[in-house]
Amino acid sequence: PCPEYAVRDLLQHLVGLTAAFRDAARKKPGPATSTDPGSAPPGPLAEDWRSLLPRQLGDLVTAWHRPEAWEGTTMAGGVTLPGQVAGVVALNELVIHGWDLARATGQEYTADEESVRACIELMAPSDPSGTEGLFGPVVEVPDGAPALDRAVGLSGRSPSWTPPATG
Repeated sequence: PCPEYAVRDLLQHLVGLTAAFRDAARKKPGPATSTDPGSAPPGPLAEDWRSLLPRQLGDLVTAWHRPEAWEGTTMAGGVTLPGQVAGVVALNELVIHGWDLARATGQEYTADEESVRACIELMAPSDPSGTEGLFGPVVEVPDGAPALDRAVGLSGRSPSWTPPATG
């Protein structure tokens, strides 16, 4: 559902963004926070990604539970932004790319309503044609669609996307 990424690239992106937003919450500038994720193709997927990604996700959650993570400014993706915005962007990245990964691998995916609402608020466009480079053009979803489907549509993805048949 995320056309610029194969599953391995999406996993590498998740490894990178969990490190970047963990360090952003800690106000720890460095290569993880100063690199634009779109500036180069994803590198090779770390051999230990199966243990690395869950560990970094735990560290990310712990870092954003600290009140000071939400205060002042920080950097992520080479962009300086308010801590409050960075926290919501991190959440959005995890919710939407979590959906991408689940869909691409044929798994069910759920996210809590509060997180999905925060994503919808972040992505609600002032211009429904979308902002290329940030989110693709909005994919319309039916009235009354589940909140996660609305968030996915706002991200420029089709909630009905399924992987192509193989074989």
